[in-house]
Amino acid sequence: MAARLDLSDDAVRAQVTAGLGRLYAGQPVLVATGALSAVTPLVRWLRALGCPVLVVCTARGPGEVPGPDEAEVIEVPAPAVASVTDETRTHERVFRALPATALEAIERFDSDRRGRWVATPFITTDELIAARPVTAGRPAAWIALEDKLLAEGLWRSAGVTAAPHRVVPVDRAALESATTEVAGPLGAVWSGDTREGSNGGGDYVRWVATEQDALAAFAFFAPRCDRVRVQPFLDGVPCSIHGLVLRDGTAVFRPVEIAVLRDPARRTFTHGGLGTFWDPPPEDREAMRRVARRVGDHLAATWSYRGAFGVDGVLTADGFRPTELNPRLSAGLVTVVDVDRPFLALLQANLVAGVDTGLGVADLESLLTLTDDNRSGRASVLVEGLQVGEAHDVPVTWDGRTLCRAVSATDDVVALADTASGCLATLARAPFLRPGDRLAPVVAALADLLDREYDAGLGPLEAAPDVREVVAARPG
Repeated sequence: MAARLDLSDDAVRAQVTAGLGRLYAGQPVLVATGALSAVTPLVRWLRALGCPVLVVCTARGPGEVPGPDEAEVIEVPAPAVASVTDETRTHERVFRALPATALEAIERFDSDRRGRWVATPFITTDELIAARPVTAGRPAAWIALEDKLLAEGLWRSAGVTAAPHRVVPVDRAALESATTEVAGPLGAVWSGDTREGSNGGGDYVRWVATEQDALAAFAFFAPRCDRVRVQPFLDGVPCSIHGLVLRDGTAVFRPVEIAVLRDPARRTFTHGGLGTFWDPPPEDREAMRRVARRVGDHLAATWSYRGAFGVDGVLTADGFRPTELNPRLSAGLVTVVDVDRPFLALLQANLVAGVDTGLGVADLESLLTLTDDNRSGRASVLVEGLQVGEAHDVPVTWDGRTLCRAVSATDDVVALADTASGCLATLARAPFLRPGDRLAPVVAALADLLDREYDAGLGPLEAAPDVREVVAARPG
């Protein structure tokens, strides 16, 4: 048996990363993306591997973009969209129907067709694009696993405890009956199926506590879904746990806080970034890791799954309760392994491509110490429908409760840029947070800043309470 590799050692990890880079090294690479700025680090990693790079994107996006000496860039038109879900659904359609000008540029760039695509997780690897293979996407069968309604069967099969639920057709009587049956003190949450494609960002999730909420939710789901999952509203910290399915089992990592804000008056949710500063109680951390291991092993046995996945849920007063599966390299795992994104990206691409990397569970879990010692977080708010024009930065200060525009340059900057579905505001650094801190209050402050400075109309948003702390503090 080969000795375990200590991937927390920078030199060891660099050597492994170099080996994983053989998948692309020296070959032309075509990158398919929405926002150009999202792939700037990727372009630079590929250039370091000796790869000529061409990027096909649908928007510039916030932040730094590759220079003309780093990549050739083609921006293709994408249809106007109203949400993150609509935007990600365009990826498959746009990149499989590229305009003639883009195809001509691709042929000039890679005239002997040696290149391969690096795609988003919302593009399938099952078929070629412009006569070239697709990597870093996913097989269509794995994409289908994102349907929240399938998750309930998966939890049962994997032996994972989940909250009560009912899956019913989009019928007012059926939804009313299911809601009455499972609703908790804060009401219920309805989640729609993927009849029209995968959905995310909470776009197909509705908080139902009154008859008016139910009527509005029904009006939304009726033209878009065949079935809806009804669950009790789960109070507590929204969070996720991630794993990587390997040849010898499932490596699992540390929990991630999902900064989901809520407006109790309007009963709406705003998704606002991810962070690893927060620490659940040790017993909950290990329980969440057991959930990820069981789910990963089930995915491998049932769907021959390989690579990254995440389980989203809520740490309730009764423990972690999963709500959905993300069978892909999600932003949560990227946040966990923020210390070495090239390693993670190349590992995922190799695993999805079916390459035997030689890495096992023990190797990957040696990263736990490294990721526990290096915390990160990104506060971000997408304001759908808002456009701010040219991308720009706003220097800010933080007093522990509020973000305010600074009168002079600071180390903390909110970057703003228009996307296809609205303005994205991002506070990429949060040096004022320490291990154990929650990211959600910072996101709430960011939303408040956007209301004050840009009339975003987000309203008063609040972070979910850490109800597990309350339970732990009870006497006896």
